[in-house]
Amino acid sequence: MAKSSLGIWVAGARPRTLPAAVAPVLVASALAGSAFNPVTASLALLVSLALQVGVNYANDYSDGIRGTDNDRIGPVRITADGLASPAQVRSAAFIAFFVAACAGLGLAFETSWWLIAVGAVCIAAAWGYTGGKNPYGYSGLGEVSVFTFFGLVATMGTYYTQTEKITLLSFIVAIPMGALACAILAVNNIRDRAQDELVGKKTLAVRLGDVKARRMFVALLVLTHVAAVGTLISTALLTILVAPMSYSISKLVLSGVSGKDLIPVLGRTGKLQLVFAIVFAVALAIQ
Repeated sequence: MAKSSLGIWVAGARPRTLPAAVAPVLVASALAGSAFNPVTASLALLVSLALQVGVNYANDYSDGIRGTDNDRIGPVRITADGLASPAQVRSAAFIAFFVAACAGLGLAFETSWWLIAVGAVCIAAAWGYTGGKNPYGYSGLGEVSVFTFFGLVATMGTYYTQTEKITLLSFIVAIPMGALACAILAVNNIRDRAQDELVGKKTLAVRLGDVKARRMFVALLVLTHVAAVGTLISTALLTILVAPMSYSISKLVLSGVSGKDLIPVLGRTGKLQLVFAIVFAVALAIQ
């Protein structure tokens, strides 16, 4: 890895996607209330961030060796751009997964050992998104996985590690986190839709087509706000303050912007998730 600058590896980690890892931990920790545990919360955050970075490097590696990342618009592709060898990128992914596994073991030690099985499934899903012989990300199931692991599992899992219980409310609170994480992936796939279609990568955006994929993105943002209000917690109405951000981004996506013009939208969607999570967390903390 010494052959490449630190900046290349930071870019390859896709910083704009990291709010998807931070948001569920923040919200779940707020929901935990008096049961909040800074140790388990920190470990959960480390697991989430390491998995996000790991899956980003794994995607870079797998798409790069398949040739599906050639002539791409968007962030740096370390493998496809020849900035490091495929083996180096794969090693970076494995290192991130190892960090996630170690932090996960710490969580299991602090709470329940069955979390090891959950962690193993998470790592397998992270690799299988674009890795292996039959990557599910090439079959339009990426959003399902993101909603499950960066929404339900990340939020409810963090809540469990602090309270040692799973509740209906923790499930409802997880929905906005999953929807926003899906929105980040959705706008990324809308940007890459034409190229993905050419190389046979059948993401959900490819399967739906451009117009329906954009409508799905808006539907995810609507679901985010509806689910927050659906907690029936009066202070959750504070999330309405974030609605103008959601509207602005939705309007831009529906306007038909494409290619490089969608790169800033990806960043704005990540910021939306982080801002929403902060406001939602405050609402849950003061309920």
